[in-house]
Amino acid sequence: MAKGGPGRPTLSVIIPALNEAENLGSLLPALRETLGVLTVPSEVIVADGGSRDGTPAIAEGLGARVVTQVAPGYGGALRAGFAAARGEYLLTMDGDWSHEPEVIRALWAARTGADLLIASRYIPGGRAEMGLSRWVLSRVLNATYRRILDLPVRDLSSGFRLFRRQIVEEIAPQATDFDILQEILVKAVGCGFTVGEVPFRFRPREAGRSHVRLLRFAAAYLRTLWRMWQLRNSVASADYDARAFDSRIPVQRYWQRRRYRIIHGFLEERRSVLDIGCGSSRIISDLPEGVGLDVALRKLRYLQRHKGRLVQGSVHALPFRDAAFRTVICSEVIEHVPPDPGLFREMVRVLAPGGVLVLGTPDYSRWIWRVIERIYGWLLPGAYAKDHITRYDPAGLRPLLQAMGCQLLEARYIGFSEWIAKSRKVGPCAPGLAVPTWGGRG
Repeated sequence: MAKGGPGRPTLSVIIPALNEAENLGSLLPALRETLGVLTVPSEVIVADGGSRDGTPAIAEGLGARVVTQVAPGYGGALRAGFAAARGEYLLTMDGDWSHEPEVIRALWAARTGADLLIASRYIPGGRAEMGLSRWVLSRVLNATYRRILDLPVRDLSSGFRLFRRQIVEEIAPQATDFDILQEILVKAVGCGFTVGEVPFRFRPREAGRSHVRLLRFAAAYLRTLWRMWQLRNSVASADYDARAFDSRIPVQRYWQRRRYRIIHGFLEERRSVLDIGCGSSRIISDLPEGVGLDVALRKLRYLQRHKGRLVQGSVHALPFRDAAFRTVICSEVIEHVPPDPGLFREMVRVLAPGGVLVLGTPDYSRWIWRVIERIYGWLLPGAYAKDHITRYDPAGLRPLLQAMGCQLLEARYIGFSEWIAKSRKVGPCAPGLAVPTWGGRG
């Protein structure tokens, strides 16, 4: 069922199937008709889980390509389909008529609006025709996931989806059961990809018995919830900094907002600004003419929906000319890298004479920070605490700033433990710059 000649298809439709011969006999012709209306090169892949009713023969006879899944479960079927697919876009759907092929037209039309699109039962215009027990379980699981994982999606368990091939290649899903749907979604959001929903009507299967076992279904979801919660609350999640600004944890919310107020209060102008290691924080997103730089592509991918001037690069070799900026911000960065005079020289190099350097880092000479860091690492083991490998304190940073040719103007604390300093570049950086640290490496 490939269209567009021998070249690579644009769209790959993946259908997990186990004893679905009767349904596929009518579904695949309807699917062919829908794909014909789209007029894009396409292929249909049926991932067979060991059917005994002739499913492979029926599917091949109707033009689909059949692959045999090796790993067990629904997740194993999807992964087999992903491995075989050649399209730039991947579309997953069930083979039992619960997913109407006609909905593909709406998904395809909306593809430029999000990297991952979900045919959703639970947004206006959507509908779910299913038994009461399954409906209640589905709504509870979706609400639980959405709330705990702070996801901007209402139907997390719909397997009717259209997404870019790049997502699967980047996240490499591993789940073997229905929880692969949550894994793909959470990891996609964590990598900074955008997600959208299109309404559709879910209806009961045409023929045969459902392969969903409610208890196993719920158990798989709950097993995955803890793993995905850890991911959502780790620095690996692209929107970690942005979400922390509005965190339901009062201390985390206070910390982010206090840092924001101090740094923005230190700015003397808001146009020629470079934020080194910007992450996904509100500090740079609220400076529309500023430039954000980060080494992590996923952070920039998330941030680009809020601002346009973003650069992927390292603090060790800033990709900007000398004296390019009137303000340089480097907040919560230097403690994450080994002590190196080069990174401090780079900050000063791109700063114009008379410009302002805003430098922030935890004060390891204060016991309160060391206690906070331990608690922080215990509560959120995947967050930033474990990545603090170099320890600084103001007693060492003040002479360092002077050696960098910067005059310290003022400094403030967050929670009596995170030190943020405003300095002005008044001279050249000393050639023999030394980087003092407190207590060595953490």
